[in-house]
Amino acid sequence: MTKSDPLSVCVTHAMEQYFEDLNGEAPANLHNFFINEVEKPFLEVVMNQVKGNQTRAADILGINRNTLRKKLKTYNLG
Repeated sequence: MTKSDPLSVCVTHAMEQYFEDLNGEAPANLHNFFINEVEKPFLEVVMNQVKGNQTRAADILGINRNTLRKKLKTYNLG
């Protein structure tokens, strides 16, 4: 896997590795685990790109600014 791989390839590789690391154990609450693992760094990168401007970030993300604020608060990013 290289830095130029499409995001979907990176996610596929990470999830395959996750299941391999479980060594046959069944995961619990996998959707929430995945969202929490991905959303925080995703938001961090976007906020860095817009230099903390929540209005611009919300526009780029295609979400309401209040929704963004809630997400930033959830992950202690704002």
